[in-house]
Amino acid sequence: MLKPSLLLTAGLLAAPHLNAQTLQRELGDFDLKLGTTPTRSMAQGLVAPGTVGSVHGGIDVTHDSGWYFGQWSPSVGLTPDSDFELDSYLGYKRRVAPAFGYELGMIGYTRPDVANGNSHQLYAGMRVFESRFGAAWSEAVGSRSGTLFADLGQLPLVGLDLSLKMTRYSLASPYSLGNGELVEGYSDWSMQVSRPLMGVDLNLVYSASDLRGGACVAYSGHNPTCDSMVTLKAQRTFF
Repeated sequence: MLKPSLLLTAGLLAAPHLNAQTLQRELGDFDLKLGTTPTRSMAQGLVAPGTVGSVHGGIDVTHDSGWYFGQWSPSVGLTPDSDFELDSYLGYKRRVAPAFGYELGMIGYTRPDVANGNSHQLYAGMRVFESRFGAAWSEAVGSRSGTLFADLGQLPLVGLDLSLKMTRYSLASPYSLGNGELVEGYSDWSMQVSRPLMGVDLNLVYSASDLRGGACVAYSGHNPTCDSMVTLKAQRTFF
């Protein structure tokens, strides 16, 4: 399974006629997408394919019934400092009414060049009017994690977009600190407030965890740091 995916990625990178790095075709009841940029996110954006190497690509297939499957390689491991990774997913997504939809699926992460590098994840998502909610449960060798995500959309009166994320991590083998204490698990969370201003997307992000001081050596979560951190981002799209 790995070799065809590697050939697919190489073919995508070599194709000169890709429009916006994505090639889309309808084949009967199926919608086929090939691209060197991720074409799908899952659980209302909570689970999103990433790019960790200079060479990446994948395939995504959607059926009219709502079923979808695909493979994405964030890195094909062509450089000495990168490892091959293949993410395979299967899910079902349906909009029941204009104001409500849901999604269920699973994704497996295969890293043959990394010892105990394989893992899998179950996810679910729901949209209610302009609000999005997601949940994911992940299991890898040595750890488990559960994540909740909420994007409440634009808040009335203030005109700000608010999103929240919280994850709980459980370690199979407690992390031993120098003072004899053990870290068996921890939580981290983040809150993002966004607002467009004169064509610029402004994002204020607060992130933190329940680890403190020397216990931060055990941290390997979603946030940039273990300690409390406030980040201001400004982004403008020119084309």
